[in-house]
Amino acid sequence: MKRRFFLQRIGSILAVLGITEAQWLTFSDRYSQALAQSGQRKLALLIGINKYQKGLCLTGCLTDVELQKELLIHRFGFQSSDILTLTDEDATSKSIETAFTEHLARVKADDVAVFHFSGYGTRIKSGNFIDTTQNALVPAYDPLIPQKNEIVNYILAETVELLLRSLPTNRVAAVLDTSFHAPSIPPIGWRIRVRPESTQAQLATEELELLRQLKNQNSNPSYPVVLSATSETQQLAREVVFSGFSAGLFTYALTQYLWETTPATTINFTLSHVGSYMHKLGSNQQPGLLNDPKNPLKPLTVENLVLPDSEVGGEGVIKALEDDGKTAQIFLTGLPPQVLENYGANSRFNLLTGEQLILRSRNGLTAKAQISKILPQTPPLVGQVFQEAVRVLPRNVNLIVGLDTRLERIERVDATSAFAGTDHVSTVVAGEQPADCVFTKLSETPSRYGLFTPGGKLIANTSGESGEAVKLVVQRLIPKLPTLLATKLWRLTENEGSSRLPVKATLEIIHNLSPRVVMQRQTTRSLTSAQSLPLTALSNPIVPIGSRMQYRLQNQSDRPIYLMVLGLKNNINAIAFYPWQSPEESTYLNSKPLFQQVVIPPGETMLLPKGVTDSEWMIPAPAYECEHQMMFSTAPFRETLGYLEKAKYPITDQRPFGALLKPLEIAQLLLQDLHNASAVTSETNITSTDSYVLDVKNWASFNFDFQVA
Repeated sequence: MKRRFFLQRIGSILAVLGITEAQWLTFSDRYSQALAQSGQRKLALLIGINKYQKGLCLTGCLTDVELQKELLIHRFGFQSSDILTLTDEDATSKSIETAFTEHLARVKADDVAVFHFSGYGTRIKSGNFIDTTQNALVPAYDPLIPQKNEIVNYILAETVELLLRSLPTNRVAAVLDTSFHAPSIPPIGWRIRVRPESTQAQLATEELELLRQLKNQNSNPSYPVVLSATSETQQLAREVVFSGFSAGLFTYALTQYLWETTPATTINFTLSHVGSYMHKLGSNQQPGLLNDPKNPLKPLTVENLVLPDSEVGGEGVIKALEDDGKTAQIFLTGLPPQVLENYGANSRFNLLTGEQLILRSRNGLTAKAQISKILPQTPPLVGQVFQEAVRVLPRNVNLIVGLDTRLERIERVDATSAFAGTDHVSTVVAGEQPADCVFTKLSETPSRYGLFTPGGKLIANTSGESGEAVKLVVQRLIPKLPTLLATKLWRLTENEGSSRLPVKATLEIIHNLSPRVVMQRQTTRSLTSAQSLPLTALSNPIVPIGSRMQYRLQNQSDRPIYLMVLGLKNNINAIAFYPWQSPEESTYLNSKPLFQQVVIPPGETMLLPKGVTDSEWMIPAPAYECEHQMMFSTAPFRETLGYLEKAKYPITDQRPFGALLKPLEIAQLLLQDLHNASAVTSETNITSTDSYVLDVKNWASFNFDFQVA
């Protein structure tokens, strides 16, 4: 079976996934139904390999296994005893194949089987001719099997597919967090899950015999749902580095989404924000769906998925109780990754039983929390899911610049010295600690220096001249760094999954006088029922040059909601929506127009820009990548607008979107406005000079990430 590729890459949130919203909904309906069936047995085989012979090892595969196991147990009702994990030296080809036949094969008709692999992938010859090279998973080294010359005991991807099809159930789901085609030049950024194999290497006879046997047996006519971390051969499955742990980029994004997203009792499954997360970290990686090429996806039918095992989403789960039930060890896996990195002590979570968890310390994904409001009749229990209540963010957040290890020692010393004199900027060794961008050489001769995203994409207009000294390059970059830090700050407000402020935002293109939906965001836990997207309007989520676009904003609460929109073009230029008043509305004659608060009355819908003239929001050339952060609050953005009014804006420049002056100062004031709207510092015993304290009832923040082309 060949890999079935979806639509060509486009730069919007959904395009990062390489497929349309409709196709994701079709896939996810099958995948999530496989996970969430009630009353049936659910078996899982989870494999993660960090330690390998012959070369570099990986660091995030065991984390992937832990993430998947906690998800299956606490969100989809799997029993721990029904989940078999094989890690590092235990994950040999023999043990993996045995686990299929002795563990997963115990399923019966309508039971559920889940397979996950995190580790290296490669290409290996499966015959005597060059065109017999196939994709293969690289298992752990097996010391019991004699190694003969270039003979290897890898497992072909085709073998995995046939093993999955051999299971006597049509509810089979698999995730392969690996890639197969090794690049000729090692890429900049995170570690990759692919390694080259010798052209002389050949697959062991035993593996070829297993493949032959599987081909000759009667396979299940129903193809399994297999999600691959990449959708095209040139893409690479990457590991992302966090503070205290590493994980597969796709596995983390997928499990985080599944933890956090659940409206009341049903879920209309969509993975659009998974792609948004990948793109915001600067990765071109696009997941793909492996499917039967002879049986294309059927026409879209969307069904709400009932989750019988857990009707609520959350940011994590209680792993253990300590200190006579006064302290909990918690697993934080439902927070957006960029938020987790800066999550502060005293952040709070609510349990459905009424207790509250107060975060005291964190080490990677595991944290310690104090339990307050303990009720004797409903004590906290291990396995309880909790939801975010109060987010605490430090005020002293820095931009972290990673210095690539491929730089010479003197180059790293010069770069460290040059960045050291810049406020709110610190440096780390790239790949060893989390970084917001990477400083390194471009892969060309003569070499130049530049800034890259953590995922290895060159940030526009940051590369120097050939032969330019490191210190001169850094000096030219310094004026650009506040914009990158500002972007980091406003991304820390993202809370689509945890916000209790019921709002919905839709990006539309106005076509033939009727709007076409490009993408949609909405808070979920505050809704009383699941709401489906208008799928008939979802086609190509790209914004064409010259088109007219608008946002449709719905306030589903019983109080006024205020709005601010900031953004980024091509990962480097800050932009903002300017809420101009007309000169007639200004209270000052012969002066520039003043800004006004954008307020959406309770229960009403607003178009942005509003008005006949503003609705013709024409998108100019040339092509560019764009990101809008849309922030809603229950209180006016007084500090932010007050600062904007002090800037020198010409009266003639009254466009809806324009360049944002002083983006770092604006981002800090915006966080201050959200902090003021929450007004919970007295309860948390946190001084306002130390942290921003944000209550999920008082704000919502969405990210819209698309490409103009």
